[in-house]
Amino acid sequence: MLFMVLQRILAAVLMFAATATIANAQYQDRYGQQRESRFGRGDDGQRNVAGQFDYYALVLSWSPTYCAESDDDLQCNRRDGRRFNFVLHGLWPQYDRGWPQDCRTPRRPFVPQPLIDSMLDIMPSPRLVIHEYRKHGTCSGLSPDAYFNLARRLFRSIRIPQDYLNPFEQQTVSPRDLASELMRANPSLKPENFAIVCGGQGNRLKEVRICFSKAGQLQACGSNEDQRRMCSAARMFVPPVRSTARDDNGAPASRFDSPRANPLPAPRMDTYERRL
Repeated sequence: MLFMVLQRILAAVLMFAATATIANAQYQDRYGQQRESRFGRGDDGQRNVAGQFDYYALVLSWSPTYCAESDDDLQCNRRDGRRFNFVLHGLWPQYDRGWPQDCRTPRRPFVPQPLIDSMLDIMPSPRLVIHEYRKHGTCSGLSPDAYFNLARRLFRSIRIPQDYLNPFEQQTVSPRDLASELMRANPSLKPENFAIVCGGQGNRLKEVRICFSKAGQLQACGSNEDQRRMCSAARMFVPPVRSTARDDNGAPASRFDSPRANPLPAPRMDTYERRL
C-alpha cells in the first residue's frame, strides 16, 4: 500500500514539473515574441549593431496633423507664410521584424549645426534632426552627413500627390484612396512598399512609411509596416495644409483656430521623443 502511495506522489510530482516546464516555455515564447517585435534579432549579439539591419523605412509625417496642437513656430507658425504638407520625420533602419535603435558608434553621435540647418527645409525641427540621428541614424552605420544626404535623396524621390500639396479644406479619405493616389504619382511604388499610419481621436492621418533597401531602392516592407496594424480604419481625417479661417482683420489665420479647423491632437513624435 505504501509503495502505491509513493508511486502516486511521484507521478503527481512529475506531472507538476512537466506542466511547469511547458508553462515556462510558453512564457519564454511570449517574452521572446515581445522582444522580437522590438529588437528583431534577439540576444545573439546582432541587436543594435550599427549597419546590421534589413531595410529602411522612410517616414513622412503629415505636418498639419502635428500642427493642429503644436506651438512650434518653425514648423507651424512661420512668419513667411509657408505651410508644410508631408515632412521628413526620419529614416529608420528596420529588421524584417523589429528594429534597432541607439546603436553604439566609434564617435559621439554629434550632428553639426550647419548640417542641422541644411535639413530644416524638409525636417523643420532642430531637435528632431538631432534626435533622429541619435536614435535611428546611428544604426545605419553612416556618418551624420551620409545619413541625412541619403534621407534627403529618398525624400525627394517621392512625388507628393497633387491633392496633398496644398489642400485648403479638411477632408476625409480612405487609406486605400490615399494609397492609390501615391501609386499614381509614383508609378514604381507598389502596395508592398509602403504603409499609411492613422489613429487617435478622429482617425487622423499621421504618416506614410515607405520602405527602401540599404542601397536606396524600393523594397517590400517587413512586419513593422503591417497596414492592418498601421491603419485599419475605413476612413481617416486629413487636416488642411492651409486654414481658410480669418482673423479679426480679415487676414488668413496662422493657426487652425476656427470652428471648422481640426482641433484634434496629433503628435509627430511618440511620448519618449516629445520629452527630448
